[in-house]
Amino acid sequence: MTIDDVLRLIKEKDIEMVDFHLIDLPGTWQHVTVPVSEIDQESLSHGIPFDGSSLRGFRGIEESDMLMVPDPDTAVIDPFHNVPTLSIICDVFDPDRVPYQRDPRRVARNAEEYLKATGLADTSYWGPELEFFIFDSARFLNQTHQSYYFLDSVEGYWNSGREGGLGLSIRPKEGYFPAPPVDQSHHLRTAMVKALQSMGIRVEMHHHEVATGGQSEIDLRFQTLTKQADTVMMYKYVLRNVAFQHGKTVTFMPKPLFGDNGNGMHVHQSLWKDGTPLFYDEKGYAHLSQLAMYYIGGVLYHAPALLAFTNPSTNSYRRLVPGYEAPVNIVFSHGNRSAAIRIPKTQSPKASRIEFRTPDATSNPYLAFAAILMAGLDGIKNQRDPIKLGFGPLDRNIYALSAEELAKVQSVPGSLEEALNNLKADHAWLTEGGVFSEDLIQTWIDFKQKNEVDAVKLRPHPMEFELYFNS
Repeated sequence: MTIDDVLRLIKEKDIEMVDFHLIDLPGTWQHVTVPVSEIDQESLSHGIPFDGSSLRGFRGIEESDMLMVPDPDTAVIDPFHNVPTLSIICDVFDPDRVPYQRDPRRVARNAEEYLKATGLADTSYWGPELEFFIFDSARFLNQTHQSYYFLDSVEGYWNSGREGGLGLSIRPKEGYFPAPPVDQSHHLRTAMVKALQSMGIRVEMHHHEVATGGQSEIDLRFQTLTKQADTVMMYKYVLRNVAFQHGKTVTFMPKPLFGDNGNGMHVHQSLWKDGTPLFYDEKGYAHLSQLAMYYIGGVLYHAPALLAFTNPSTNSYRRLVPGYEAPVNIVFSHGNRSAAIRIPKTQSPKASRIEFRTPDATSNPYLAFAAILMAGLDGIKNQRDPIKLGFGPLDRNIYALSAEELAKVQSVPGSLEEALNNLKADHAWLTEGGVFSEDLIQTWIDFKQKNEVDAVKLRPHPMEFELYFNS
């Protein structure tokens, strides 16, 4: 769409408000709403001024003036407002209209431009699978003298003995694909899918996931990098609003429940050039080309640092522990779901792809997808053969390996702090072609360390009272 198309849509649909969205550095959508009476060609092309010092990870108060410039191609009617409202995603610029290098959407665009500049490929496709929990209640509090969280779900196994219950609760790790009425979130997920479709977002399927307590998944159709990151942000927005309309809440936290599976964001990806898929070779392992193998080698080689962007919360590492289908092993495999990279079985060149299973949806999708792509391209550039590097293939049950065999398998970092330290030591591959700036990487490390790692590290944990209060 063009600006003229947007103005025509506003008139045809009797739009009264225009909602401009932008994303802060950690990955949360922000918005400002403008009456349609103030919208014209000039306002849409020039942009909307805002205070950059009030957004996390952006600028200091002494240089806070910034512009959010709408991308007309993202315009869509928002179904959640009580008056006709058009939603548009924006790019961030300096007041002199220079693209802001800490704008996550700019990083995603940079990555796509760099891919073309390499000559290796002209398009990358991305298909994330976001898992989430639907809760009926969520309460939490952190103060000097008290700390707690409380979650509840009508289908949670802890409610199996509740008076008046109907015996429909799901046992831990037994929530994969049950039919209604055991799958009590089916109708809500269908409402979520219909809302996504009304906004032009293609959905492949939806289903209940493995955990008790309402764990679910809605799968998106693959798209190019920046467009898919836009879609992920809209997806999270839609799911939260539909849940809210039904008196429920959604979380993408990797590990909200103790003792059951967590939420991941498995990321399917492939490279193409001139309409030809580049990851397929009928004679290769799992029908993968040598280029795809080098790409895998790059992702796995840089995984200890890459996770600072793909698994960027302290809670991420409560999911990444053995025993819960968590992809903690830095290996690749044709079908092993505990491997960091799985190659889905396919006979079709167009469907040939890799699945990076480690990421989760606390990531900023623009930064996460861009970082994964840069790791893969570094692998191609430096011919990082994953077999020679000792990353597999490992097609056996990893949990059945002997201690001697398991010792040879490298694991992902055990904490966000460890991942950040790895990023600090290994990030030159991210700055190739100016995709990530040194400033953004250092800001990310500092922000995460101060506001998340240290914030959790400095506070006593409720389990510590059980362990140590009477010591």
